[in-house]
Amino acid sequence: MHKSPDEQHYLEDLNESRSVDLSRASAVILITTLSGITFVGSMSGGLLTVGLPTIAKDLDLANNLLLWPASVYSLANGCCLLLAGSMADFVGNRVINLTGCFLLGTFILACGVSQTGIQIILFRTFQGIATSMCLPTAFSILTDAMPTGKRRNIGFACLGLGQPLGFSMGLVLGGLFQSSSLGWRFGYYLCAGISMVLTIVNFFKLPKDAQREPFSWRRLRSEIDWIGIVLSSSCLGIISYVFATITDSPSNIRRADIVLLCAAAIMIPAFMGWMNWREKKGKSALIPNSLWRNTAFTSVCVMVLLSWAVLNGMETILSLFFQEVQDLSAFQAALRFLPNVIIGILLNVGTGLLVHRLHADHLVLVSTFLSAGSPLLMAIIDPSWSWWYCAFWAVLLGPLSADVIFTIANLIITDAFTPKTQGLAGAVFNVVAQFGTSIGLTIFAIISAGVTQGSVYSDKASPEALMIGYRAVFWTCFALMLAACGVGALGLRKIGKVGLKRD
Repeated sequence: MHKSPDEQHYLEDLNESRSVDLSRASAVILITTLSGITFVGSMSGGLLTVGLPTIAKDLDLANNLLLWPASVYSLANGCCLLLAGSMADFVGNRVINLTGCFLLGTFILACGVSQTGIQIILFRTFQGIATSMCLPTAFSILTDAMPTGKRRNIGFACLGLGQPLGFSMGLVLGGLFQSSSLGWRFGYYLCAGISMVLTIVNFFKLPKDAQREPFSWRRLRSEIDWIGIVLSSSCLGIISYVFATITDSPSNIRRADIVLLCAAAIMIPAFMGWMNWREKKGKSALIPNSLWRNTAFTSVCVMVLLSWAVLNGMETILSLFFQEVQDLSAFQAALRFLPNVIIGILLNVGTGLLVHRLHADHLVLVSTFLSAGSPLLMAIIDPSWSWWYCAFWAVLLGPLSADVIFTIANLIITDAFTPKTQGLAGAVFNVVAQFGTSIGLTIFAIISAGVTQGSVYSDKASPEALMIGYRAVFWTCFALMLAACGVGALGLRKIGKVGLKRD
């Protein structure tokens, strides 16, 4: 870590003093409701992924806008995370979280009643903004409410479980609803109802925020790094937007989008220079440059980016493989993701219980190496093979890395920030994860489309032509997971155990 031992112990003691003395029942309720919100948000994404062909047909969504409902969610979420985290540290986690929960339920319901493609794109954008208010505050609330140790580890693990489990459950239930008389809209009604129930429970059960100084415009101007937020959010937004347009048509990179990429490239050194100036002046910096000298922090951020890119890319391409190549129904494809759900539950809970007993680098490396087997198996698969030969094991191994890294990364990242900026710490983690998702989906879409278009098959929409593109994506995912293994082996070798209870 970049802190001195004395400073580290001081921050740990300060963090302990801020923790609320929760009963076991209250802790269970708190973890369940916070994890439930992440579950519902991710579940709506799973519903969209598996139901996209039907949704596009019902709402008359143009082919060039097919991926936009997913892309704008990540775009809006990623752009607003740092702002939401900073505001939570300023005004309090409770009010930001409750507002986000209510808006999340509202816009999930709006997606369910959408009548046009433009409407669902717009509502998914607002849903992304709402989610950005829930994610960083959930981490900060858990950090404030629970002292370092087993209980907090389990809390982080359950938050981690909510995202992949929610997405996988959305895939399964979405396929089930579409194959029945309920239809794809019912899934959104269900998610909206659950979200509103959780919002009501959180209103009564979320701990009160610690006493803060009275609100003043002077504090608002001075305590929040507004220039840093504008630079970072604009840069992330531009890159995500350009990637989304490239996903629709790779030829767009030859047009005006290159100007936007150049602008984003200029913002990166500008942001770093601004952070350096803020640190030298003793002012609050959004993401201090000194953090990147912390090898564990930098390494885990890179691993999160790579793992989330591969996880979301694999699940999307696997869904297309089952439906477009193997010609399975949405429900049949959804059933094939059940191992993902089961292993996600077991692994996240197991990680929360055992992370303080085992070396974090060993856990990360083993899980990442095993996850690399998922794209490798799909890269060599014959579509005519039984599901049990390769596809089953690919689905089973896919989430291992992300599930383990989620808990460990949050323990490392929250430890790298001061107790007063835990909302920002949660935002940093989620920005990295969202950015990885956005980059991954774009790169994989470009690779898949490019390889398929260059294939010898005259019918580029045939299962054979599509499979060539998908296979190229699987090999790319395999290479990225090997790179993640290398980063972990070098950057986390001295980390030892994390999440230990402090005496």
